[in-house]
Amino acid sequence: MCIIAAKAQDRVVIPDETPLGRTIDLLAEQDPDAVALLHPAGTTTRAELAAGSSRAARELAALGVREGSLVTIGLPNNASFYAAVVGAWKLGAVPQPVSAKLPPAELEALIEIADPPVVVGLPTPDGRPSLPGDWAPDPTLDPGPLPPAVPPTWKAPTSGGSTGRPKIILAGNEGRYGVVTQAAERLRLEGEGEVFAVTAPLYHNAPFMFSLISLLRGGTVLVLDHFDGATVLEAVDRHRVTWLYAVPTLMGRLLRLPEEVRAAADVSSVRTLLHVGAPCPEHVKRGCLEWFGPETVLELYAGTESQASCMIDGVEWLAHPGSVGQVVSGEMRIGDEEGRPLPIGEVGEVWMKVPESPYRYLGAVARGRDGWESLGDMGRMDAEGYLYLADRRSDMILVGGSNVYPAEVEAALDAHPAVLSSCVIGLPDDDLGSRVHAIVQLDGGSTVTDEELRAHVAGRLARQKVPATIERVDHPLREDTGKVRRSALRAERLPG
Repeated sequence: MCIIAAKAQDRVVIPDETPLGRTIDLLAEQDPDAVALLHPAGTTTRAELAAGSSRAARELAALGVREGSLVTIGLPNNASFYAAVVGAWKLGAVPQPVSAKLPPAELEALIEIADPPVVVGLPTPDGRPSLPGDWAPDPTLDPGPLPPAVPPTWKAPTSGGSTGRPKIILAGNEGRYGVVTQAAERLRLEGEGEVFAVTAPLYHNAPFMFSLISLLRGGTVLVLDHFDGATVLEAVDRHRVTWLYAVPTLMGRLLRLPEEVRAAADVSSVRTLLHVGAPCPEHVKRGCLEWFGPETVLELYAGTESQASCMIDGVEWLAHPGSVGQVVSGEMRIGDEEGRPLPIGEVGEVWMKVPESPYRYLGAVARGRDGWESLGDMGRMDAEGYLYLADRRSDMILVGGSNVYPAEVEAALDAHPAVLSSCVIGLPDDDLGSRVHAIVQLDGGSTVTDEELRAHVAGRLARQKVPATIERVDHPLREDTGKVRRSALRAERLPG
């Protein structure tokens, strides 16, 4: 397939107060034949998306969706996903994306919290209405515009699941176009003439949010459903992708491609490569800076809750290696467990100031102190206000009184050419209290020994951080979103 990008013409002026569902209709009126989506099944024009989302809205309304309803959407990466999201907006409802492969127990817990009138793409455990996994808008329904409706919040993603029971995060902004204009400039999302590549499952907050912002700005969204390095690189080259979202896992996959494959691919169209979602190992960061250019690479640090955020480009990172940048929205400081500020350079918990339009949890309570909140991340700040992350507070391993941060050990392991992915956890130890246990996925042809892996880590980190035990697996340890479920992996390895 060959992409036909949206025409680079004068952008239609969309007032910030415009309901998000109405935005697609306005874009279709401007240029109905412009390609809105390029996806595994073909292309979808702006006019087709406007019509399909209106049909979806009418189908959802017949199943009980009303203004303010949460609509649980468990569809794979395809055009129907976007039709369902925009259709929900057109009713003033709130899209609540979940994994198309969500286990029944997790789905049941989320349904209990969200209480959606209908679930799109997954069977419901309690008999409420659902639409099948191969759902598409009913072509017999009216494709015309609906009366304007404003969702009370524009999205309701779930947590990554790495910290325990799932929770739903209601965004603080209602569903008006202003949320698009607020984010677009900072993220370098240009809109018209842009080709945005979706390189992760759309239920994850970052690809969901960034791709929809690009779409609503008039860009073309390339929807991928496979996230191996070769597929993504070929798509970037063939479709002249201008805005590439990646998690460090994908960046590593791209860098591990054979040199001749990488050299043959033309990535000159990429104006922005933004990575987020997990700590980025230094060797991966430097490899992408060299390949794509430091001016192109942008890193964002923020939670789905968006209390505050940091950002840093590649040029700045080279002057402050390892940092995730300075604060660009909200407030941050390093504090102890009670939120009390710590001196410059000391590792502590990253506390964030809640904004004027705060998010709201369903199914959870924020960890807060006097207006400051923490997501459990650990880090330090230098005298210039640059933030350096350590790990999550709940993942820290206490070895004989010394703090060991798993992400640091994983970065050292992942730098070994035989290691495809790794996860480090703490397991009980009669002598030291906890021991560092590494789970590694190795290249299939590797003959590297445990002793060689330990020596590799010992050349980079202090003795107490070297894995005491190493376990080998034959499958990736990180999801396509870049997340690793350390707590679940640890629980599987505890006695009893």
